[in-house]
Amino acid sequence: MCTGYILQWLDTLVTVTLNPGKSPIAKATTDEVTKILEQAAIEKEKIETTVKSTVFNLDDDVQIRCTIKKYHSSLIALLDQAIANRTSLSDHELLRQLLDKTVATIDELLALIETRFISYLDLEERVPATYLLLVKKELNKKLSSLSKKHKNLPVYQPAFDIMKGDLDLLLNSSEDKQLHSFRQLFYLKELFRELEELQPTEDTSVYSALDHILIAMNFNSKAYIFNLTQRIAMHINRSEQLPERMEQLLFDLKSFKQCHRKPNIIFNIKDADLHEQINNWFSQELFYLEKKIHYLVHPLKAKVTDQAAKGEVKQKIRSVLSVDQMALILRAADETKIIATKSLSNLFKTIAPYLSTPYQENISYDSMRSKSYSAEIKDKAVAVEMLQQIIKRIKEY
Repeated sequence: MCTGYILQWLDTLVTVTLNPGKSPIAKATTDEVTKILEQAAIEKEKIETTVKSTVFNLDDDVQIRCTIKKYHSSLIALLDQAIANRTSLSDHELLRQLLDKTVATIDELLALIETRFISYLDLEERVPATYLLLVKKELNKKLSSLSKKHKNLPVYQPAFDIMKGDLDLLLNSSEDKQLHSFRQLFYLKELFRELEELQPTEDTSVYSALDHILIAMNFNSKAYIFNLTQRIAMHINRSEQLPERMEQLLFDLKSFKQCHRKPNIIFNIKDADLHEQINNWFSQELFYLEKKIHYLVHPLKAKVTDQAAKGEVKQKIRSVLSVDQMALILRAADETKIIATKSLSNLFKTIAPYLSTPYQENISYDSMRSKSYSAEIKDKAVAVEMLQQIIKRIKEY
């Protein structure tokens, strides 16, 4: 069962005291308005404290969810009424300021619930029209301010313009054309909180500070994803040699996977996840470069005489492990300094010609190197199992 109603004073203030249809508020004096403002500040602190303590004193999730939803829906209803009161008293400067403060107070209480206790709200519920318009107006002001702050920074362009265009479209769309759930609204609020902390920078790395925010927020705009992949491609293609491109591609993939990602959020729920799309793009590019390198060196191998080829086959070491699994073990040996070599690429280049598998006689060192950076879970498990068998065998000696 839900706990008692703690918004009594605020409710009475909005629905009765400041409602020109129910009270003679238009005749209020400066002293009366001042007293209301002072009491409103006190009541706001009481409500915040009570909400927090009520939630933390309850053990039943059903009760907590009931309580939070009740506070949230009641505050939205009060916000709606406060805005209507403000419209009715727009010609009264003193009361308009009082209602501005009242609206701001209710908005702060909503922000407390939406920030601290969001997991207890029904995120798929549609946002009431008045609250939606208020938030849109606030976010549009923030977007305009952010645009002025970052418009002359080349490092954020054109990603910032693409993001701004998508947000403009969303914030200014007709309510009849696009529904807005609380999930969408909370996403936008969180995104703007992140963007407001974005500082101007001259960083020239492939992923800018803005990219890190948009990647973390799963900003899966089609235009932004296309722009990001094109910038990564340009970064990779600066290298003239194919092996160097492969090295850069793998490095950019590693950097992308290391970007922070916030769980369970997405900009456009109708489109695929940003990380899924970017990872797929990297996979296709890796496959293309591997094939390109393979076909580049294949004619040279064709010139080898049959006798030499047979001699080479006899010298190969056959392993039951796949190329992916051998690549993982060799990479781990390199990084733990068990094997001393100039570089990981040099290690693969030296060893790959002497290895084979039951399914692959000739192993490309570039292919082995790329696979060491994009291991699948099952390959990791097999590699670990094989190493554990080696450890067991050594203990038996």
